[in-house]
Amino acid sequence: MFFKKQNIESKKNFSIKICALLIHAAKIDEDYSNDEEEIIKKTLLELGLAKDDLLQIIEEAKIKEKNSNQILDFTREVKSLNEEDKIKIVEALWKIIYSNKNADIYETNLMRRLAGLLYIDSKIMGNIKNRIIKENLK
Repeated sequence: MFFKKQNIESKKNFSIKICALLIHAAKIDEDYSNDEEEIIKKTLLELGLAKDDLLQIIEEAKIKEKNSNQILDFTREVKSLNEEDKIKIVEALWKIIYSNKNADIYETNLMRRLAGLLYIDSKIMGNIKNRIIKENLK
């Protein structure tokens, strides 16, 4: 529930960056679907973003993602989160990637880069990925 711990302006800026990262993952295969946007909404709500702020944050994040040429700005604050919140974000990223039952080379490359940027052990990253793949096969 990271968002609940922040003041209003920090909460907004942080939630936009998280959302922009999730949108970036959804758009990297050039097929941004409704399923992916629903995963993004659910993740933001699970992290404690107020439902009333959701649509505005998503719209601002789309603009931020479109105007950014690197993911470092999106990940800078994420890596300071506790492990549990980082894992939720990584789970959401894998859910977005496998929402179409398939990961392309750009998506897997993004996740490799994010593992390093967010200081997540490759074994943990692999375990999350495998769990999400199994859930999507059901």
